[in-house]
Amino acid sequence: MKRIALITFTVLFLSTSVFAVDFAPTLLKLSAPEMIAYEFDGSEMEFDVTTSGRSAKAIFMIYTKDQADAIGMVQNGFLGWHYVDKIDTCIYWSQEDLQVGKTTLNWDGKDADGGLAAASDYTYYLWAYDNMNPKEIALRAVAHGETNMIESTDENGNPLANPVMYVNTTKWPLGIDPETPATELETTSFNAEFGGAWNNIVLDPADHSMIYVQHREGWAETMTIRIVKYQWVPNGASLIEEDWAEDGVFLWTTAPGGSGTFGNGLQFDGDNTIFATFCNQYDLEPVSDILYLDMAEGTEIETADLSDWFCSLDDSDAGGQMNGGPSDIRYMNGILYCHGQQSCMILAMDPAREEGERVTWVNGNGDYVSDYHWEETSSTPWVCNDFMVGPYMYSYDVDTNGFSIFPTFDAGAVSFGVIGPDGTGIDYFAFAGETAQWKAGTQYIDLDSPYDGLYTDNNTSGDETSKAGTWFIGQDSVKGTISSGVGVQEAAPAAFTVAQNSPNPFNPTTTISFTPADAGIVSVDVFNVAGQKVDTLVNEFMDAGSHSVVWDASDFSAGVYFYTVKSGDFSRTMKMTLVK
Repeated sequence: MKRIALITFTVLFLSTSVFAVDFAPTLLKLSAPEMIAYEFDGSEMEFDVTTSGRSAKAIFMIYTKDQADAIGMVQNGFLGWHYVDKIDTCIYWSQEDLQVGKTTLNWDGKDADGGLAAASDYTYYLWAYDNMNPKEIALRAVAHGETNMIESTDENGNPLANPVMYVNTTKWPLGIDPETPATELETTSFNAEFGGAWNNIVLDPADHSMIYVQHREGWAETMTIRIVKYQWVPNGASLIEEDWAEDGVFLWTTAPGGSGTFGNGLQFDGDNTIFATFCNQYDLEPVSDILYLDMAEGTEIETADLSDWFCSLDDSDAGGQMNGGPSDIRYMNGILYCHGQQSCMILAMDPAREEGERVTWVNGNGDYVSDYHWEETSSTPWVCNDFMVGPYMYSYDVDTNGFSIFPTFDAGAVSFGVIGPDGTGIDYFAFAGETAQWKAGTQYIDLDSPYDGLYTDNNTSGDETSKAGTWFIGQDSVKGTISSGVGVQEAAPAAFTVAQNSPNPFNPTTTISFTPADAGIVSVDVFNVAGQKVDTLVNEFMDAGSHSVVWDASDFSAGVYFYTVKSGDFSRTMKMTLVK
């Protein structure tokens, strides 16, 4: 009997070990040069990209660098679909296949129209995802919704070992066993008298137990929007923080007359401003607002009106729509990205700019990617439940390099669309084995964590059991600089200057002089012609004014090198030659 009992225990232990496996995905990671030297002489520029973990479909894009002020406002494309204002823009892009290991990519120095690009500095991007392997289950108990929120750091700004995903009133640490039942996850509840709570919450940066939630009450005749501060109570009813706003509640608006909206809740700028959105998607009276809310006081800073962009039926032949958004918003790197779940318009705005100058780019009617109306047969405006053929964008997210992604429903066997950092529509793409079914949510985790990638639903699965949960796909993006050695000075204020090193050519020492416009962190890095950083000369706080640093290249081989001086938002790259 003792022997039988021991065998039984061993089998149970092994069974538990086999099935209780934490989620630890194989990541897709890209490695590419920080800087690539190119003479812009019509020759082929080549550089190596190292792909680890998974093979990938990649997008290679080249953008102007530090030219935003010179570019100014431009509106072009079919039906004026593309609008940019004071941002760097795309001059070329291509799709590439990356295998695990090294892949050599090239560019012939020409822009999208076939003309030779001007000698200058450019930013290049690589955005890639795994299009070969099936989705991997991250957690079966929580369906990936249209929007979620990720907690990546603690109150002191330290990275969490396991980032926490909030989905409605449930939260779970990434990395737990994907088969963990819902009963073992932490949940809470909000005040039901305020109506439904929109998904995306905001954590108080000083105390993550304090959260901000947007509520919607009513639908047919009036709609009341409240923003409420709660103390999250694990597995209980969250408590209203009555010292904030008016007894814990900021009453934003009561909208009259058959109004309705969708939304992904609140966004936070990382400082002291919360953003919320409201639009009347079922009303012919224009309302398209972005609220700026003071987090500390619970008071309105201002309400930005976007109705000039989202509210129009004048271009009905091109698919105009009254109150097309914004229903969803995302905040990343100082930009607020806005879109409507059932409209063509995607808009990026800089909330810090002056009113009338805030819109940085728009991707609207006439662009194949994200547009209902790009086909000639799609000319009827979407008004009051007169639904058009997709793609319907049920969610929207942006990575740290500014690449937008949204799931596409009713557009065939594709999974999502991608838009570049200036609103350039790139294409639709498919996960492995995708079919023409409903796609509800696709979201980045872009935290430099063991869980970075795309998280999505699996509604296309034919198996009802497999449809449940949140699923993982490998994804990554990187950027670097293509430098002619000429440098671009126009974008910086006159006070920011970088001089040519002296002497040049030199052996073995040379002096690099520069003038930061403002006090702050200044770095001076040296790169070889392969774009590899070979030395850091300065990386410290400096006052505004003239400075210089000496590079002693005694231990380096003769040849061409580049040095990049960075100060705040400005940088300049110069070429120098070491002779021996």
